Amino acid sequence: MLRASNLPFSTSITSNFNNNRSTYCKLQQANARFDVRLRLSSSAAVKDRTSIEEVRSLRFITAVKTPYLPSGGFDLEAYDNLVNTQIANGVEGILVAGSTGEGQLMTWDEQIMLIAHTVSSFGDKVKVIGNAGSNCTKEAINATERGFAVGMDAALHINPYYGRTSMAGLVAHYNSLLPIGPIIIYNVPSRSNQDIPPSVVEILAQNPNFVGIKECVGNERVKLYTDKGIVVWSVDSLIHEAKWDCGAVGVQSVASNLVPGLMRELVFEGKNPTLHSKLMPLFHWLIIEPSPIALNTALAQLGIIKPVFRLPYVPLSKEQRVGFVNLVKEMGREHFVGEKDVQVLEDDDFIIVDRY
Repeated sequence: MLRASNLPFSTSITSNFNNNRSTYCKLQQANARFDVRLRLSSSAAVKDRTSIEEVRSLRFITAVKTPYLPSGGFDLEAYDNLVNTQIANGVEGILVAGSTGEGQLMTWDEQIMLIAHTVSSFGDKVKVIGNAGSNCTKEAINATERGFAVGMDAALHINPYYGRTSMAGLVAHYNSLLPIGPIIIYNVPSRSNQDIPPSVVEILAQNPNFVGIKECVGNERVKLYTDKGIVVWSVDSLIHEAKWDCGAVGVQSVASNLVPGLMRELVFEGKNPTLHSKLMPLFHWLIIEPSPIALNTALAQLGIIKPVFRLPYVPLSKEQRVGFVNLVKEMGREHFVGEKDVQVLEDDDFIIVDRY
């Protein structure tokens, strides 16, 4: 790994042969399973894994973080611990390699292997949703076919970003994907810089492989869809009203990486404005910088993952890191994942990887 220049964080690495060898072996095993499953037809794999209605019924989905080794490779031991913690706290679905899981920083081979590993290790306990979105329709089709071939239950698809298309182009893009298998549409204009309007969603919802939509625009939009029978997942800060007043089926959560028990309570146990108010400072802290920067920093300070960042992400500032420690103390350490004391990491504790 090359030193990342002009950054106030350490990039020195202590070699850990055993960890790297273990991760290499696990990735090789995942790759072997991936090669075998690619020989299956996508439709057969989907049929065997799950039904559309099963996916539509998921109330509690975690967009799981992808942890790294100092080399920048996947830390599968830490990843498995994260997923096991989610399952132990009642999560019903795991979203793999979404924006929170940094699919945007992975090669397609890495992304599909991580989906395959998740299916192989946890597919009998939880539904696996794989991010297969791209602003290139050809790549989105290829990733979706590969994801279903290794056994994922549904694919999450953002709309084409940066090189945006027309409304007719959006419909055509998604109509190229829907025949492959169950698709969840992801509408997050803050990332894609383009809203997917109801006029488009209502057309796509007529396809039997349309599962539903992860909607970030607001609860008025959620209510519009649920009144028409369209399944909606909301996000952390909106879920309380979205679930209990607007009919959303549940949440695709980032905060559940940190406080899965509290998020489960918020989604499963009825209206609870007191709990919602308690969680709002955490929800706001998690977006003080573009996600998943704060989440990565938090998990490192809780001792759950190694303090390794793939560029272009870098840790939060010292002041913001102190803010998280104070937040944990105010909310109660017992609500957060892990057993170690939360600590303020110093700049030199972080490893920044630019070639991974």
